[in-house]
Amino acid sequence: MTTALQPPLPSHLLLRLRLAPHGGMPQPIDGAWWPRSYDLLAELPRLLAGLPRAWGHITSVTVNGATWSAVPGRMLVSNQVVRLHRTLTASAAHTIVLLAPGQGRWDLLVVPPDTTEEAAEPLMAAAASGHD
Repeated sequence: MTTALQPPLPSHLLLRLRLAPHGGMPQPIDGAWWPRSYDLLAELPRLLAGLPRAWGHITSVTVNGATWSAVPGRMLVSNQVVRLHRTLTASAAHTIVLLAPGQGRWDLLVVPPDTTEEAAEPLMAAAASGHD
């Protein structure tokens, strides 16, 4: 008997995330995230589920309001409320900021969803290198 393998459903797509090594010195960028769309309500739960447990519970997320589609004031992720903030500053055009009380702040480079794999790979590698 043979079994045909089904392609993964969109909810099971691999998280495209690379994190910089955790060290003693603060870093301007803590890694890179390459979402599949600018739909924050669909993408954020997958990102938060894939973060290291040591980061704790992320309670606040700041994104560029001009880049992401609908950004409500808060959303429920894994039965916990996450507050969402929008910024329009040029310095935050391609970043997402994650806050966990008592644990820390992490700034991730956001690689635009429509970026080719050839272009995204060096961006993600550079952000995860732990260097400016």
